[in-house]
Amino acid sequence: MNTVTYAACPGDTPRRIALRFGVSYASLVAVNPQWDEDPALIDGELVYVPIAKPRRYIVRQGDTWETIAWKADCSPELLCETNGLSPNAALTAGQWLELPAGRSGRIVAAEAEYGPMELSKDITRLTGKYPFVTAGSIGRSVLGKPLHALRIGGGPFRWHINAACHANEWITSLLLMRFAEDYANAYQRNGTVGGKSAAALFSRTTLWIVPMLNPDGVELVQDGLALNHPMCRELLEWNRGSKRFSAWKANARGVDLNDQFPAHWEEEQERRRIPGPAPRDYSGPAPLSEPEALSLAEWTERMDFHAVLALHTQGEEIYWNYRDREPPQAGEWAARLARAGGYRAVRLTGSDAGYKDWFIDRFRRPGFTVEAGWGHNPLPLEGFSDIYDGVSKLLAEALDLSP
Repeated sequence: MNTVTYAACPGDTPRRIALRFGVSYASLVAVNPQWDEDPALIDGELVYVPIAKPRRYIVRQGDTWETIAWKADCSPELLCETNGLSPNAALTAGQWLELPAGRSGRIVAAEAEYGPMELSKDITRLTGKYPFVTAGSIGRSVLGKPLHALRIGGGPFRWHINAACHANEWITSLLLMRFAEDYANAYQRNGTVGGKSAAALFSRTTLWIVPMLNPDGVELVQDGLALNHPMCRELLEWNRGSKRFSAWKANARGVDLNDQFPAHWEEEQERRRIPGPAPRDYSGPAPLSEPEALSLAEWTERMDFHAVLALHTQGEEIYWNYRDREPPQAGEWAARLARAGGYRAVRLTGSDAGYKDWFIDRFRRPGFTVEAGWGHNPLPLEGFSDIYDGVSKLLAEALDLSP
């Protein structure tokens, strides 16, 4: 197989390189036998990249741009653009067409790690393609990264969904952004999302999402610790001397953001018994001591949401109660979400200080934690499609719960 050489840059991973060059991850691994099972590339490391060959298709009698695009899992517009032809161009049996690299033509790609850089680029592209999707920021992380927010819909019922509170659960950002793209696309073409009419959901609800609550932690999990990181010495100590952060859940100060909220915080701190910054389960020096948690809490107060949902991994469970302070409809709503996504609704005890806990305690309104998928965090991308199938139906059902 013919290859070209590429020098890895900061933030590069094998999957990101494969996506950039339009080749499969498997083919990239095959021409780099020097890698171990989970290679952590260093800045400047030479990578062999297979030369991608275009996928081609021979037009058959009766084919149209739409039928070929359906087979190729892409849009007719992308298919035409790839071949430099107008959508009105006639097709002839026997004609060769080139199929788009990456096949789907989606904005939100599920072929590589999804971090702060990918998120920022996708938000720009989404808001450009769908003007009715608006973007903003609810605050900044410890290291100054924006905590992005997106709004879709104009209805009276205000929903909020957030993701990637825990760093090694970054796949939830990808799940939520894929849902946002599918929802926007369905609304634009008067279609459905998760089996529900996008137009009906749009008219009844205003959905605000925060796709990546913990961007500093996500970057650590995906890229490891660089020598020039502003908190290199401290993070190395908190991670027990390891430069690999695949098990890291906390933010850049070693605080678990889902143990940060003022809902019996002291009891959760006593239950955890973690004395200081750590990869997980340290509640921090005080409730809302971390800018990410504080920003989310203050924004939630201002927005006065009617219901919230926090996406985590893993276990395919839905937690919906908190110390009997949840509203009467919460159990029924959880059951509907569980049926839609193929999950299990669980009445949880012995857990405090989470975002869902605080929301229920503070507002006495429905709040949910959804544990998506099965496996060991970070969940592998190979299972993304199966996970998304359930999550998309569950999120669409959530929006449909709106009165």
